[in-house]
Amino acid sequence: MQMTRIQPILIFCTLALVMSWAAVAVGQQLPDLEFNTSVENPAYKREGPRVMFDEAHHNFHTSDGRYKPFVDLISNDGYRVIRNRQSFGKITLSSYKILVIANALGAEEDDDEGADKSAFTDDEIQAVQEWVKGGGALLLIADHAPFGGAAAELAKSFGVEMSKGYTLDPKNSEADNPSLLIFSRENKLLANHPITEGRNEKERLNSLRSFTGQSLKGPEGSTGILLLSDTATDRPTYDSQTSVSADGRAQAVALKFGKGRVLVQGEAAMLSAQITGPDKRAIGMNVPGSDDRQYVLNVLHWLSGLLREK
Repeated sequence: MQMTRIQPILIFCTLALVMSWAAVAVGQQLPDLEFNTSVENPAYKREGPRVMFDEAHHNFHTSDGRYKPFVDLISNDGYRVIRNRQSFGKITLSSYKILVIANALGAEEDDDEGADKSAFTDDEIQAVQEWVKGGGALLLIADHAPFGGAAAELAKSFGVEMSKGYTLDPKNSEADNPSLLIFSRENKLLANHPITEGRNEKERLNSLRSFTGQSLKGPEGSTGILLLSDTATDRPTYDSQTSVSADGRAQAVALKFGKGRVLVQGEAAMLSAQITGPDKRAIGMNVPGSDDRQYVLNVLHWLSGLLREK
């Protein structure tokens, strides 16, 4: 077959497009589909609690995307996960026990203008608040900027303040990155709570890792689960020269609200399993040496009422 003049150009453009997509894929955080999400003894053998997984608010994390390992893990524990693409309201929430919101945004992409504006309307915030007060359970996950800004108003309705920036602690982190925080019984940054104790010794948490998030301050009566030390600081941007102390704050806060429960999480990656870069570096509960996987299960067990204060 004789090649026309235009064919080499088309071939070149096609190759360039393929290479550009490959470069994007290499740099992205992708779900670790090889991570083991099986559960040996599921908490619920049948008819487990219904979990609404929000995908109606430009969520960076979706049930078939970066949060697929999270969804697979809790599904294997017996929870019935249903994705949601509707605004929150009394009717839409009524048949669910747990609502999971992971990195909602105020705009379509995280680098779009307005991404840090509230992702939720006042009516939605009121509907969620009333639903929790009546016995619902909320897992609100909001990472570093711009995600904290997008979730701040919803968190505020439960008395939780978000820093909306980046939290660093050189003393209690991985050696090469002060935002990769370590919470352990050894450094005394893992609080005493049903979530950290589990239902038995096998579920007891000893060391957790987070992967660049923000800090939180809960209301009176709440419990900081992932505590921040007196060497932790908050910055508006990661490379900012301006910082304030994050001492006394936390990266996860648990509280009772009416008849319901709320867990606000200031870092998202530790609740899933992702890979990034050409070497497929692990980010999240797939990183060896941490109890992040069990932390996910314990959080859901507390939200659904299996774990109670002693």
